[in-house]
Amino acid sequence: MSKDYTTMWKELGLNLQAHDGLLSVLTNAYKNIYLSQKNRPAAMDYFDFVISEVHGLRIEELLEAKKANKKIIGTFCIFVPEELILAVNGVCIGLCSGAEVGSDSAETHIPRNTCALIKSFMGFKLSGLCPYVESADLIVGETTCDGKKKAYEAFNEITGKVYVMEVPHKKDDSDRFLWKEEVEKFADKLTELSSEKITVEKLKESIRIVNEKRLALQRLSKLRAADHAPISGLDALLINQISFFDNPVRFTAKLNELCDELDKRVKSGVGVAPKGSPRVMIAGSPMAIPNWKLHAVIEGSGAVVVGEESCVGERNYRTLLDTNFSTVEGGIEAIAERYMTIDCACFTPNTERLDNLEEMMKTLNANGIIHYALLFCTLYMMESYKVQSVFKEKDMPFLRIETDYSLEDMGQLKTRVEAFLEVIREGNSN
Repeated sequence: MSKDYTTMWKELGLNLQAHDGLLSVLTNAYKNIYLSQKNRPAAMDYFDFVISEVHGLRIEELLEAKKANKKIIGTFCIFVPEELILAVNGVCIGLCSGAEVGSDSAETHIPRNTCALIKSFMGFKLSGLCPYVESADLIVGETTCDGKKKAYEAFNEITGKVYVMEVPHKKDDSDRFLWKEEVEKFADKLTELSSEKITVEKLKESIRIVNEKRLALQRLSKLRAADHAPISGLDALLINQISFFDNPVRFTAKLNELCDELDKRVKSGVGVAPKGSPRVMIAGSPMAIPNWKLHAVIEGSGAVVVGEESCVGERNYRTLLDTNFSTVEGGIEAIAERYMTIDCACFTPNTERLDNLEEMMKTLNANGIIHYALLFCTLYMMESYKVQSVFKEKDMPFLRIETDYSLEDMGQLKTRVEAFLEVIREGNSN
């Protein structure tokens, strides 16, 4: 980090000793997993810097924004419309999870057999390790699964900051009506919290900013279709994770700079893995910082990850938002419609997801798919069987993995991944 942030962390109420320990572990993990990669694009320096300051400079920026009367809105889910938050001059920010932290404390509030993501965000807070939760004026939850829905009740008892949006689980007319009302209520909540009126002009500008960010992420995704892959899956995953934390305008500019470099790499045939290396797509549960385990295993075994069908991936940026409206009500309706295109596993039926998976496999030139689900993430565990049946019919190599944030199963994962990659290599040689 560029300076000593101890005073800031102390004023936020963090557990300084535990927080120092966490940062030490994460710094070492980052060096071993990320900085040891060879032939990385030069423009990754910016994203390395963001990670190095994710609990430092970025938190300082949030606190400066609060002094300027901006509201900090924390979320765990891509159903929370960032456009509305920006339209009230707020800051939309991701919250801490993705590591095995504070499990014992979390289990005093939620069952032991809860998914790792929920346990993690509870554990981060209860252990005094998340400066984002402490900086947030409002934490927006959602009802995408029963575990989260009930965990937010406990999280509100602990933080007193939680607001929950009800996400319907079907996409009939009545469900769309319910969701539109939820978006309207969220807009009212933000207006009340910020004392900022939402106007057509503010809404169109905020949509432009978020659309530009999604376009840059789409550009990165398309560049990964090249063989040689111009960037590792680890680095692409990191960029997708950072998209939830960084200033959106700055992030978009830096990502486009990186994509300019990747464009040149593709044209000159420069890649991060030998041409013809197995190309793997990951589908399923989201991977929050610092959950890099599966990508590290796959790419450490000689393959390259070319795409993530995930909320931390394609699901987040696949669809842009239409700005062809002339009233605030029309803008909110457009926002509601756009977010109902998300193919989250919470929906039934969810055939859109299967169609999108097939399309991604084609456009990214993937040779095989690994379906990843966090343990006790019931929705994605259940959908993995449908995904498997679709790709089995197409004779496409498929591997289903269920794991958590611990490193205890790394050896087992490596053995299974290596066997899976052998199947791909045999298929490629035929």
